[in-house]
Amino acid sequence: MDMNRRQFLTTSALTVTGLAGCSAASKTDGNGSDGADGAESNSEQFAGLPDTVGLDTLTSGLDGPVDVVFGDGRRYLAEQRGTIRVHEDGTLRSEPLLDLREAIETGGEKGLLGVAVHPQSEERLFVRYSAPSRPGTPSNYSHTFVLAEFRISDDGTSVRPDSERTVLEIPQPQGNHNAGDIAFGPDGYLFVAVGDGGAGGDQGRGHVTDWYDRVEGGNGQDVTENLLGSILRIDVDADPSRPPLRGTPADHGPDAGYAIPADNPLVGTTGLDEHFAWGLRNPWRMAFDGDQLYAGDVGQSRFEEIDRIEAGGNYGWNVREGRHCYGAEECPDSTPAEIRGGERLREPVVEYPHSGAPVSGISVIGGTVYRGSALPGLDGLYVFGDFQADGELFVAAPTDAGQWPTTVLPVAAGDAGRLHRIRSFGRHDGDVYVVGIGTDGGALHRLVPGGE
Repeated sequence: MDMNRRQFLTTSALTVTGLAGCSAASKTDGNGSDGADGAESNSEQFAGLPDTVGLDTLTSGLDGPVDVVFGDGRRYLAEQRGTIRVHEDGTLRSEPLLDLREAIETGGEKGLLGVAVHPQSEERLFVRYSAPSRPGTPSNYSHTFVLAEFRISDDGTSVRPDSERTVLEIPQPQGNHNAGDIAFGPDGYLFVAVGDGGAGGDQGRGHVTDWYDRVEGGNGQDVTENLLGSILRIDVDADPSRPPLRGTPADHGPDAGYAIPADNPLVGTTGLDEHFAWGLRNPWRMAFDGDQLYAGDVGQSRFEEIDRIEAGGNYGWNVREGRHCYGAEECPDSTPAEIRGGERLREPVVEYPHSGAPVSGISVIGGTVYRGSALPGLDGLYVFGDFQADGELFVAAPTDAGQWPTTVLPVAAGDAGRLHRIRSFGRHDGDVYVVGIGTDGGALHRLVPGGE
C-alpha cells in the first residue's frame, strides 16, 4: 500500500534523521505531473558507467548509523541514538569511543547527527548533537543545537573524561529540520549545516519574517536574526576564551570557542558573520571535492536538490523549492535591491521530483564525487542517493553551468537488499562509502565493481 511521505517516515522501523517533508508519493506511482524536467539523461558523460555496482560490506549491525568520517586507519561511525563507534583493522570495536546517550535528545530527527575529525589532530573530535534545552533557548522551543569538541585518549580507545568543550549552541524551535552535518574544508575552517528550524514551509514558531511577502517566513531568507537555514563557516582553532569576532558574546556565552574567518561573506555588512551560504531548508549531508562544496537539500513536498555551495550564495528557500516557485504561481529570481544588493537566488545543480521519473524519491541524501580506481567509469561523477533507496544509487555528471545530467546506478542484485535506506555517504582515498540500512541492519559499505 502506498503511503505519503510523512506516514512513511513516521512508520519507519528505525529512527529517521533530517528527512522530514510534508508529503510525497512513492517514486513508482506518480504520473510526472510535477514536471520531471531536470537534466536526467543517458548522456555521453555516462558512456563508461558500469551496469551495476557492488557493495563491499565492511561492518554491519550498527544502530541507526547517520555518518562516517575517516582518520588514520580508523573509520568513525556516528549512531543517531548517541554513540560513536570505531571500525579499524576489519573490526568494529565493541565499546563506543563516545557515548552521549544520557546527554542528548532523540526521536524523530533529533540525536547525534554529525561528526568530524580535525584535519591536523585526530585527537580532536567534533560532534553535532541535539541537547535538552539549555539556557538561552526559549521555553517553548524544542531543544538546543550543540556543536562540541571532545579529546580522544592517547591510545585512541575512548574520549578523555570531562573533555567536552561547547563550541556553538543554537536554539531549535521545532524538532525537525536539524540538518547536522559538519565538515572541515581545505581551508581548515569548519562548515556547519543548519536547517531552517523545522515545522513546514519555514513558518510557525521560531520562524522570523523575511523580505518575501508572498509566502510567510522565514529563516532561510533571513541572515540577521538567527543562524538557521544556512551553512556556517567558523574557525575552531581560535582561542577558546575569545568571543566571536562579530562582538555579540551574549548570543553564545563568553567562552564561545570559535572565531569568524575574515573572508566570510557577511563580515563588515549587515548580517551574522557566521553565515557562509543561506536560503536552505534542511541540508542533509555535504562533501568537498577539492575546493568545491556540494550539499543535498531536502525538499518540502515536490522536489529534491543538490547545490554547489559558494560564499554568499542564496539557494532560494522558501521563495523556491528547487527551481520552482514555492507557495506562489510566480516568484522573483533575486532579492530586492535593498536586500544585500539584489542577490540572485541560485538554482540547484541537480533537481529531481518526488515521482514520475527514474531519478526520483522522497528525501535527497547528499553524496560525493568518486575519485577512486576500482570503478573507472565513475571517475569524476557525483554519486548520491535518496533515503528510499531500494537498491539504487544516483549519479550526476558535473558541468560548469546549468543542470547536471543524472541517471540511476543500480546496485547489483545480490547486494541490493543491503541498501533499502541510505543515511550518508563518505569518501576516503577516492573510494565512495555509503552508510545505509538493509538486510544486514545498519551497515557501512564501500562501492566496488558489481559481482565482487
